[in-house]
Amino acid sequence: MALQFDVLIIGSGLAGQAAALRLAQTRKVALISKRNLEDSASSWAQGGIAAVLDNRDSIEAHIRDTITAGAFLNDPRATRFVIENGRRAVDWLIAQGVPFTRDEGGYHLAREGGHSARRVIHVADATGQAVQNTLTGLVRQQPNITVLEQHIAIDLITADKLRLGERRCYGAYVLDNVSGEVRTIGAQHTLIAAGGAGKVYLYTTNPDTSTGDGIAMAWRAGCRVANMEFIQFHPTCLYHPQAKSFLISEAVRGEGGRLLLPDGSRFMPRHDARGELAPRDVVARAIDFEMKKRGLDCVYLDISHRPAEFLGEHFPNILARCLDLGIDVTRQPIPVVPAAHYTCGGVVTDLRARTDIPGLYVAGEASCTGLHGANRLASNSLLECLVFAEAAANDILQQAEGESPPLPPWDASRVSDSDEEIVISHNWDELRRFMWDYVGIVRTTKRLQRAQNRIRLLVREIDDFYSHFRVSNDLIELRNLVVTADLIIRCALLRRESRGLHFSRNYPETLPHARNTVIRRRPRSVPL
Repeated sequence: MALQFDVLIIGSGLAGQAAALRLAQTRKVALISKRNLEDSASSWAQGGIAAVLDNRDSIEAHIRDTITAGAFLNDPRATRFVIENGRRAVDWLIAQGVPFTRDEGGYHLAREGGHSARRVIHVADATGQAVQNTLTGLVRQQPNITVLEQHIAIDLITADKLRLGERRCYGAYVLDNVSGEVRTIGAQHTLIAAGGAGKVYLYTTNPDTSTGDGIAMAWRAGCRVANMEFIQFHPTCLYHPQAKSFLISEAVRGEGGRLLLPDGSRFMPRHDARGELAPRDVVARAIDFEMKKRGLDCVYLDISHRPAEFLGEHFPNILARCLDLGIDVTRQPIPVVPAAHYTCGGVVTDLRARTDIPGLYVAGEASCTGLHGANRLASNSLLECLVFAEAAANDILQQAEGESPPLPPWDASRVSDSDEEIVISHNWDELRRFMWDYVGIVRTTKRLQRAQNRIRLLVREIDDFYSHFRVSNDLIELRNLVVTADLIIRCALLRRESRGLHFSRNYPETLPHARNTVIRRRPRSVPL
């Protein structure tokens, strides 16, 4: 029997939890988390939330910085909408009890790469964790929010699948990773807030849960997807065999951190007049260039010239983690490499977070709202989560409550248990390696075509596996990663220029007019 709610939210990061809290006063909400409620990409965010909070700053300056970083591909309406609602979003978090860092003048505002002013409100160097913990505590107290931890969504239930002759989303099939049971969850409104797809690459700053689930599900359901070629590589991921995915915050460069070669010389001024404060795409390509030119395993980020007390106050978690690995940040530079960090494209939505399918909303990293353009400005992502979570909640609250049709249970009658789990792990490894090698920071048409050929083979193999064996968490994630990788490659092949995060040696020039890469699913495409 199907579980029935007013709203189903897939994903427990900032967007998902913020929407749930705004809806819970009058709606019954199901909130799905792949692991524990506290585990999400949002909780890994170190820097903070960008918003105009200082009278020396302005809305227009923040818009200008965002569009400049986005290589002028940003949607002007969406950009203004998010930034104009920035202060209210931050005020809402403050009202929930988030303990933002203060100084003698009020809240301390950091400056990060691409920003013309100090406008990043933060909680030391662990903003995401503080925000997530605060909201998680509130979510667990809400009687109208049913939290389903250790659950992963398999696919959306749409009117097309039910052969109702309309376009609408009615919920999702969800796997309980503890019991192995597939649950049918019905809802008049479904919000995807499942994050990005960093795990499609071999090296990433994202948690293991960032497997493109929401993007892949929405694509299979018939939603448009846009600008997937713009994968942001964070310039400074800690380079150490024991430091899996540990990010060195943008704020370190904002507070004077300098990028150095092994001989101690700076190299950023040779690549951009803004030096270390250039946008992330510029810095990542510069590091990639220097590493390949000189055969380096890494470069170094040095902030040891700042007082130890200052570093301890502003970057306590970075200092502690580095010290655990034998690196004293107050005395020596940090070894760093670029790593996949943020998915700038995603499912196309409007300013109310609505997709092409009625009843289906997307917020956060899985969406393409138009805010980020060809490159996300630092600390704009958590802001986008908050603004569009509110927009989705407001739109849902304005809708009349309706009846859902009967939903069929998940059919597992024609599948069996797999005895070849090695197939999944091998395919997962192959995918991430060729995406890193062929669809990375610098691309060529030939590399993209090679990646596409391999994707087609994987699609057929995984589709066959999915059709014959019981679903598992690993199989669902692999299926979604392959879909997402295919979307990245297809968008990259369609863009015949270099812009923002997409740099092609075959098309190194930037075209005079910026255009989005929007793709639609063909009815006869592969079932994945």
